[in-house]
Amino acid sequence: RPAGGAPAPAGLGARGAGSAPAGLGTRPAPSATAGRPAAASTANTFSTAWLAANPAPDLGLRAQSLVVVDLDSRQVLLARDMHTKRAPASLTKMLTAMVVADLASLDLEVTVPKAATEIEPDVMGLSEGEVVTVRTLLYGLFLDSGNDAAETLSRTLVSRERFLGLMNAKAARLGMSDSRFVNPSGLDEPGHRSTAYDLALAAGALAAHYPALLEIAGTREKPIAATAVHKAFDPFNLNKLLWTYPGATGLKTGYTDDAGGCVTATASRGDRRLVTVVLGADLFFTEASRALDYGFGTARRP
Repeated sequence: RPAGGAPAPAGLGARGAGSAPAGLGTRPAPSATAGRPAAASTANTFSTAWLAANPAPDLGLRAQSLVVVDLDSRQVLLARDMHTKRAPASLTKMLTAMVVADLASLDLEVTVPKAATEIEPDVMGLSEGEVVTVRTLLYGLFLDSGNDAAETLSRTLVSRERFLGLMNAKAARLGMSDSRFVNPSGLDEPGHRSTAYDLALAAGALAAHYPALLEIAGTREKPIAATAVHKAFDPFNLNKLLWTYPGATGLKTGYTDDAGGCVTATASRGDRRLVTVVLGADLFFTEASRALDYGFGTARRP
């Protein structure tokens, strides 16, 4: 569970690369390192027309929920209980990262607050008072699935309460109507829920509009040297598909007791881009691979 206590004041710990971070009641300034999603949620939907006309064979998949979507045609190719609300585990961090990119330059430096280091499991291994860039924290967020990185980001750019409000506002703008986020990390907590369909919407938005985040999420490992203000870090990506699945580009893994094994996997072959979301599966990498194989085996532009 995320640690309790009062949220940090807005902007606490942020310093230097340019002006203070946007987001304190004003529209964020454009960033050279991250794009902006479309504002209209009504346009951000996937069609099930192709799926209705092409029932999928039994692929032997055991996930509680899953979906495969062609991101170019925006057609659902495969689905099981894709609108059932479930614990999303660390797939939550896709929303966390997009809100961060909306608020601040990835080169902004922030100071790690004590509350962020008290999260268990912390994973990235941050220490109170270390000064790190937002970019460094995002490597820890995506590769290590660092809960301490998520909490640091949610507490230093604006207040934690406001950050969570921005996450839910972002979800609403993306059309994620069955999602609610009550922490930035994805740790099990009452009311923290999403669906395979909604998480595919988030993945599609990230892949299309946040190239810097997709690049980070697709990095296998990223040694970060020590400086005078922080220790060395060695983020190593938990997403095994980046090594084993041809064309894999990301995106995020997750596991909690409530959620089980989860993955949002993006992959490209030629100019075709697919995403699969697998929730509640013991062999979630295997299931994601099979689901993507099926998707790539369908008509090129359904």
